[in-house]
Amino acid sequence: MKVKIAKNAGFCFGVKRAMKMAWDEVEQHSDNIYALGPIIHNKQAVSKYEEKGLKTVEEIENIPSQNHMIIRSHGVSEEIYTTAKNKDINVVDTTCPFVKKIHYIVRDNYNQGYNIIVIGDKNHPEVIGINGWCNNSAIIIKNIEDLNSIELDSSYKYCVVAQTTINLDLYKNIVEQLSLKLNDIIFNNTICSATKVRQEAAKELSNEVDCMIVVGGKHSSNTQKLVQICKEYVPTFAIETCDELAIEDLKSYSLIGLTAGASTPDWIIKEVIDFVESL
Repeated sequence: MKVKIAKNAGFCFGVKRAMKMAWDEVEQHSDNIYALGPIIHNKQAVSKYEEKGLKTVEEIENIPSQNHMIIRSHGVSEEIYTTAKNKDINVVDTTCPFVKKIHYIVRDNYNQGYNIIVIGDKNHPEVIGINGWCNNSAIIIKNIEDLNSIELDSSYKYCVVAQTTINLDLYKNIVEQLSLKLNDIIFNNTICSATKVRQEAAKELSNEVDCMIVVGGKHSSNTQKLVQICKEYVPTFAIETCDELAIEDLKSYSLIGLTAGASTPDWIIKEVIDFVESL
């Protein structure tokens, strides 16, 4: 049994940056440091920070004044920054620069009278944050079915952005349909370049192996996109850690492909590789 690893797997630039910034902050302020939501979508990694003293909360109201707050890589709404300032909370902003760019595009175009369309999942923290830069007025489209059920006025002008981790083919399909429906529209392909490369590498590897293992958090959007892509080509196992792998599931395969989401630490990937190679 052999393991072949995708060219691009594991932490992306934005997550590496966020994790380093967060760790440095936790080491300095372990008694009064909070994260507004899990810093990344990987509970094993988050637990290491919480063991160090980080307290994870879902609402800024749960952070006492004059404490330190980590804004995770997914980003937050403009209102959060205002509330933090009013509460005298020290903000440690680890928002991914690619996500921050979307915030500025949305804010600037909204202020110029454009209606904002976000292609993404309305329940994902990144999309919730983006929507908070246009007064929570964005039209959010997750799939073609959503597009068909939404009424759009061709006399208005629209600005389109995308969640950084959505599937590129899905984005192209929705853009094509929007182009037919609307006259005055600006498209911004804000899918992260690392996401595109990671998805292409997973597709390529899936065509070369007997099965795929995708390692990453169950709530990680980019990880679940990798699972969907791989499943189109070969049997695919989606796991968070090697503990979820069963020898019986793998014993019939000789060449196993492996990829991992952008929030998956190297040490978890290594454990999976070691386990498979030991079979």
